[in-house]
This record gives sequence, C-alpha cells and structure tokens, in this order.
Amino acid sequence: MPSPPEGRLQQATLDLLAGCDIQFRRETRLDIALVKNLPIALIFLPAADIPTFVGEGRVDLGITGRDQVAEHDAQLPSDEVSVVEEVLDLGFGGCKLQVQVPEKGNITEAKQLVGRNVVTSFTALAEAFFAGLESEGDVNKLARPGGGYNLRTKIKYVGGSVEAACALGVADGIVDLVESGETMKAAGLKAIDTVVESTSVLVKSKNTQNPLVELIASRIRGVITAQKYVLCHYNIPRSELSTASAVTPGKRAPTVTPLEDENWVAVSSMVEKKKIATVMDDLTKVGATDILVLTIDNSRTD
Repeated sequence: MPSPPEGRLQQATLDLLAGCDIQFRRETRLDIALVKNLPIALIFLPAADIPTFVGEGRVDLGITGRDQVAEHDAQLPSDEVSVVEEVLDLGFGGCKLQVQVPEKGNITEAKQLVGRNVVTSFTALAEAFFAGLESEGDVNKLARPGGGYNLRTKIKYVGGSVEAACALGVADGIVDLVESGETMKAAGLKAIDTVVESTSVLVKSKNTQNPLVELIASRIRGVITAQKYVLCHYNIPRSELSTASAVTPGKRAPTVTPLEDENWVAVSSMVEKKKIATVMDDLTKVGATDILVLTIDNSRTD
C-alpha cells in the first residue's frame, strides 16, 4: 500500500493509518515499512507516482490526490482504460488545479492563452483542457492517434516552482495546484479558470484479488466517518421524542433507552460535527436536558 512520503498529504495520511491501527516503523531514508499487525507492507512514494504503481497492479491500495489520478488517466493511450479505481474520498488535502496568469497583465480568460506558452507539472490535464478550448469542446478534432493532442498552445513541463515561470519570462500562464492561493498572490498571479478540483483519495487496482483490500478500506472508512461525526446523548420527555428525533435522526435511526421515569427517555445519535452547536440549540428548545457530546474514535457504519 503506497502513501505520499512528504508534503501536504503526509501527516494526514499517517494519522489516518494510526487510526486504523496499522502499526509500523519507518526507518530513516527507507521507503518501505513492514506492518507489524497485518501481513502487508507500506511503500512511501511521490504522490504523482502512486496511480502508476496501482494502475500497473504492483500494489493493491494507494493514497494520493484526485488530481494525480486524473493526470495519470489523461496520459493513457486513447484505446486503454484505466484500472485505477477511487474507493473513498478521504476529506483532506483539498485543492484546485487552476489556470493562473500575472495579476497585472491583460489576460482575463483562459482562451486568451491559446497559442501561447503555458508551464505546468500536469501536462496531460493541461493539454486536455486547452484542447477543449481550441476545439470548442470537441477534443476529438485535435486528438492524435495513440494519445495526446495537436495544439497551438505550447504546454511545457516544469517539475517545481511553477509559479515562477511567468516572472522569469518562460510562460504567459501556468496550470498549477492552489490550496489557499497565498503562494500565487505572492508571485503576482491570479486564477482565471479551474481545470480540476481535487482532494485526497483512497484508490485501488480494479484487478486486485487481495482479500485485505476490503478490510483496510473498511477501517479507513470507519476512521473518516468518526472524524466527521460526534455522538450526541440527551434526555427528552417521551412526548417530545418524535420532535427531538427529527433534530437528531442519526445515520439510520437514533438509539432510544427507557429511563426509570416512564415519562422520559435517553437518546443517543450520531450528528455531523459541523452541525452540533445548532443541534444542541434546537434540542434545548424542544425540552432536552443533560445534553452531552462525545467524540468518536472509530466507527463501522454503512
């Protein structure tokens, strides 16, 4: 199972593996680690390489960016179908692959870059994007046999520091990943279009036969769910149960427990973490008392 070795996905990935009780120790400078409590190995690879290893069937599961999967798929020959399958959106590492141009320039639309120089690390996605602009949506007009496009726009590859290309006179515009946008602003650039919206994803090979794939995916799914939800526990008059249950419907249904006072019940329900403050306000309005919010370390839900 490959994971990104550094950068924006690393720590979140390591935290996710810890939440899944995947125990390992990575020695300094080694890109492989054996898991102590499962018969699997972790391989630490650049995020851009992970779709290739998964696509070749050399590894069963990987964590990378959706943008990297899209770039991998866009590089495939026109007659080849990708075997990389997205299993789960992991909910971290959100960013956008955007077309950027100098803030003080006169370019305001991506189509104004047609025929000019564009620098990027995502050449396949950039080519497909500009093929759409040059062909007015019918990219088949420009498709070359075996893959790629016959473009007037000059797409050039740069592996890093893409944001410097315009200032150095190498490009009229760039296509690069943007998270907060602060780096681009500091480089004097502005976004004029979005090629792909991305987040971190769990991917697998469509051809895998490894029975551990579903086990690990299930564990990861449980951790992701636990991060999104809290457990809300409260007491409510039985006469207001239906109203309170509408406020906290849970994943399937709330858990209701009778109390010694037959006129009251205790309710437990999973609630989205981002909504819990409003939910507590609404429960108070309908007569709930002793409202407690508990964190969820892990879960198994559908």
